[in-house]
Amino acid sequence: MQYFLGRYEYAMDERGRVPVPPRYRDLFLRGAVLNQGPDHCLRLFTAESFEQQAALYTNEPAIERRGRVTRHGFFANCFSVEPDRQGRILIPALLREYAALDGGVIVAGAGEWLEIWSPSSFATEMDEANRQEPASESPPSESKGQDS
Repeated sequence: MQYFLGRYEYAMDERGRVPVPPRYRDLFLRGAVLNQGPDHCLRLFTAESFEQQAALYTNEPAIERRGRVTRHGFFANCFSVEPDRQGRILIPALLREYAALDGGVIVAGAGEWLEIWSPSSFATEMDEANRQEPASESPPSESKGQDS
């Protein structure tokens, strides 16, 4: 599995297009899904990583209210996007407004997906992350005594 790493500063153009970092563009050739993330950022999934996330949101049966609400919260905020020849994706106005994107953006790796942030929101998020206790040197599953 390919993990998305690093952070990249870009300018969003007047039409709402944002570049995908060149090193990752080929991963989005089979399609991409843009989603409203929980932290006022946007998540950009490859076709494969979207399928993995979607499986988590369809775990609850749709015949139960909780399952329907979970699906609504995730899928209603997803948009299929396709990179253009310059490797840019068009961010729908609804998502630009949600993430307060206007001008500069930060595209940051988040493991299984990329995130798109306004610079001020990303700075706030990073400040909070830096205030957290330092992570142990072992991965979370190992720190709980589980085998890999």
